[in-house]
Amino acid sequence: MSAEGKTAIVTGASRGIGRAIAERLGRDGAQLVVHYQKNKEGAEEVVAAVRKAGGRAMSVAGDVSSAADVRAVYEAARTEFGGVDIVVNNAAMGAGGPIEYMSEAEFDRVVAVNLRSVFLSGQEAVRHLADGGRIVNVGARVPAAAVSMLGVYGATKAGVEVLTRSLAHQLGGRGITVNAVGPGPTDTDMLGPDARANLAMIVNGTPLGRLGLPADVAGVVSFLTGADAGWITGQTIYVDGGFN
Repeated sequence: MSAEGKTAIVTGASRGIGRAIAERLGRDGAQLVVHYQKNKEGAEEVVAAVRKAGGRAMSVAGDVSSAADVRAVYEAARTEFGGVDIVVNNAAMGAGGPIEYMSEAEFDRVVAVNLRSVFLSGQEAVRHLADGGRIVNVGARVPAAAVSMLGVYGATKAGVEVLTRSLAHQLGGRGITVNAVGPGPTDTDMLGPDARANLAMIVNGTPLGRLGLPADVAGVVSFLTGADAGWITGQTIYVDGGFN
C-alpha cells in the first residue's frame, strides 16, 4: 500500500503536529480530509497547501468526542473521495498540574477529547476502513516517562496505547495495521508556559539536544502509512529524540 491515491482522515489537522501530518500525507499523494474543531482558517490553509501541490483535500469541522460528529467526518470522506484508507487520530488537548486542583469537568473533557475520540474513530474504522488500510494514533511520550504534573493527560495517552494494541488484533485479519506514535517534547503551541520556562532542562534531557519538530512526527506517520510498514502493527513508536 502506498498513500498515492488513498484517502486519509487526519483529526486535529489545523495546527501543530496534525497539520504537519496532513501536509506530509498530501505530499505523499493522499487525498486529505482535514478535520478541525474551531480553527477553520488553519484548516483551510492546509487544504490550500495540498491543492497547490496538486493534491485533493477538503476540511470538515466537528467535535471528536461526539459520535455523531465522528460519523460525519467519515461520511464526508466516503462522499467526497469514495472511501477511507488511512486514519490518523491526532486531535487532543493538554492538561497539566497537580491532580487535586483539576475539576471533574476538566477531567471528563480531557478523557473525552484524548481517549473517547480514539474509541469512536476506531468504531467507525472497523465499519468503514478499506482492507489493507492504516490507522495511526498519536499518543505521547508521557506514559513511558511518568511526568508528575501530567498524570491525567498521561493516563489518557496510556489508554490510547492500549486501544491501539487491541484494535491491531481485531483488524489484523483484514490486513489493517494499527500503530501509535508517541511524540516527546515538540515545538508546538501545546508546549505550555511551564515547559517553555524550562526549555534548557528539557533540551539537556534529550540526547539529540533539541526539541522535536512537527515534521519529525509526520515523517514517522508517513512511514507507518506507507508500503514498507505492512509488517508493523500494535506498536507505539516514541518520536522523542531519546528524551528521558
